[in-house]
Amino acid sequence: MNVGVIGVGVMGRNHVRIYSELRDVNKVYLYDVDKAVLRKVCEQYGAIAFDSVDSLLKKVDAVSICVPTMYHFKVAKMAIKSEVSCLIEKPVTSTSKEGEKLLKIAKNREHLTTGVGHVERFNPVVKEVKKLMKEPKYIEIRRHNPASSRITDANVVVDLMIHDIDLVWNYFFNQSENVELYSAGNDDIRKVVAKFGDSIVSLSASRVACKKIRTIYIEEDGFTIDGDFMTQEVYIYRKPEKYGEEDMRYTQENIIEKVLVSRVEPLREELKTFIDCVKKGKQFPITLEHGILNLKIAERIEGIR
Repeated sequence: MNVGVIGVGVMGRNHVRIYSELRDVNKVYLYDVDKAVLRKVCEQYGAIAFDSVDSLLKKVDAVSICVPTMYHFKVAKMAIKSEVSCLIEKPVTSTSKEGEKLLKIAKNREHLTTGVGHVERFNPVVKEVKKLMKEPKYIEIRRHNPASSRITDANVVVDLMIHDIDLVWNYFFNQSENVELYSAGNDDIRKVVAKFGDSIVSLSASRVACKKIRTIYIEEDGFTIDGDFMTQEVYIYRKPEKYGEEDMRYTQENIIEKVLVSRVEPLREELKTFIDCVKKGKQFPITLEHGILNLKIAERIEGIR
C-alpha cells in the first residue's frame, strides 16, 4: 500500500517516521509548502516528495492530513473526491459546520476509510481504565503543558482539551452534546465541569504550566483509579478495610494494586489501525461524526465565559 503525508511539521514527521517502519506500507509520499523541510524529511526517511497535493493523491491509497487546522477541510475534501482514504489530525476541521460539510461529501463515498486522529484513544491507559470503570461517581482529567509557540491557530480547548472531550463524550459515556456543562477560563487555561447522569466530570487544560501533566482520576464506590497517560501506569486504590487512631492521628490501611499495562506508542497504534481499516474497507474507530461532536462541545465550552 502506498501512503501519503500532507504537511510534515512536528506531527507530520511523526506520521512519516511510523509509516516508513510499517510492514504494510510500500512507499511513502510527502507534500509540504516548505520545500526545504520537505526535502530534509524525505532524505531522513527515504520518502518521495511531490510538488502538489493533486499529484500526490494520484499515487496513494491512503493519506494522513497534518496541515494546519484552517486547511483541514480543503485538503480532506480533495482527498475524498480523489477516492483516497484519509486520516485527519485533530481537530477534524476549523468549525463543526465545516465538519458537517465534509461529512456530507464523505457520505457519498462510504467505501473509503475516513477518520480523525485523536491519538489518546490508542493509549493503553485509556483502554485499561475503560475496562475497570463500572459506575463512576467522579472523573477528573488534567492535560497541562508548558507554553509553546508551535500552535498559533487554536485555543487551549481545541488544542489540548479536545482529546479529553473525545474520551468523555465518545468513549466513556457515548452520549450527546446535551449535558449539563459549566466552564471558566481563557484561551490558555480552561476548566470544565459536566454532569452525565450521576457522574461528575472535571476537565482542565493549560498552556502556561511549568510541569507537563496528563492524568486521569476516577472515584467509584469501593475503589479509586489513578492513571498517567505519559508513564502509562494505572493504580487501583481499594476501600480501606481498617480504620484506627494512633497518637491522636487518623490512620487507614489501603489496598493498592498496580495494573499491568502493555506499553505502546499510541500514534503507532493509531496509524497501524488506520492502515488495517483501509486494507479491510472498514471505518476508523474515531469517525467524522465523533470529530464533529468534539468540535461542537469545544464550541459550546468557548461560548461559556
